Amino acid sequence: MGNQKLQKVTYLAMMIALDVVLSPLFRIEGMAPMSSVMNVLAGVLLGPMYGTIMALVCGIIRMTLLGIPPLALTGAVFGAFLAGLGYRLYPSVISSMVGEIIGTGIIGSLVSYPVMVWFTGSSNEFYWLMYTPRFIGAACIGSAIAFFIWQKAKTIPAIQKIQSFYQGVSL
Repeated sequence: MGNQKLQKVTYLAMMIALDVVLSPLFRIEGMAPMSSVMNVLAGVLLGPMYGTIMALVCGIIRMTLLGIPPLALTGAVFGAFLAGLGYRLYPSVISSMVGEIIGTGIIGSLVSYPVMVWFTGSSNEFYWLMYTPRFIGAACIGSAIAFFIWQKAKTIPAIQKIQSFYQGVSL
């Protein structure tokens, strides 16, 4: 039992490290498509709970070390949860992609408005749909990239083992 928990935390730590390293490298101003790539892959591999933990920890690390505003949290956490939930309900990478687009692109963007008003202390030049186009764009780009990565990754035995490990399936 303890060994399984250690393995789960180890895989989670690897996903966090990948997300933290890749997100700033492949960034478009105002958009983080690699965060969406990692959310979709985490949703498929780790499920909703561990995917959400991954997004939360990555957001905190990016805010702390890279000086990114709270958008790092609001933009990723909802997408990661819905990507994992989508895959759990309908085991397809497409359902994980849809969860990411809804979670990050719509919910995350709408939650970002009040968070940024609170964070900056001003509502000047802010409006409810301010982040929606960029968040939807990043989620769509990242989801498409994740789709192509998953098509190759799902054939790798080590990836299949990780996925079955989190879903309680034995190979």
